Amino acid sequence: MFATFTAIDIINYLVALLTIGLGVAGWLAPRWTMDQLDMKAGPSNMAYTEVSAASGCLFVGMGLGALAMNEPLGWVIMGFAYAGAAIGRITSIFRDDAASRQSWTFFGCEAALASWLIVANI
Repeated sequence: MFATFTAIDIINYLVALLTIGLGVAGWLAPRWTMDQLDMKAGPSNMAYTEVSAASGCLFVGMGLGALAMNEPLGWVIMGFAYAGAAIGRITSIFRDDAASRQSWTFFGCEAALASWLIVANI
């Protein structure tokens, strides 16, 4: 009658809620998100739609999808998405001389979430 939740389930759900929350910020508050990420819009304001899509609803959809599936494969796919973000960030840190406390912190969070989601759910 009552569902039994393991520690893995609880952490997965928390990661999904965090992912959705960050996505909602990017989606509904792109200017604030861009300020936090030290980004600026160009003459066309395309940056706002990019942040709403790529830093916003993409994360909302990813988190909601993993929650809706609630299957190991869904959690692993979300882990691969975070791994892709971590690889992109570390590449940019070195290629673009973009090392900062903020960029290293984001990398660490992405790498940790990727590691958890992949290792805990395979």
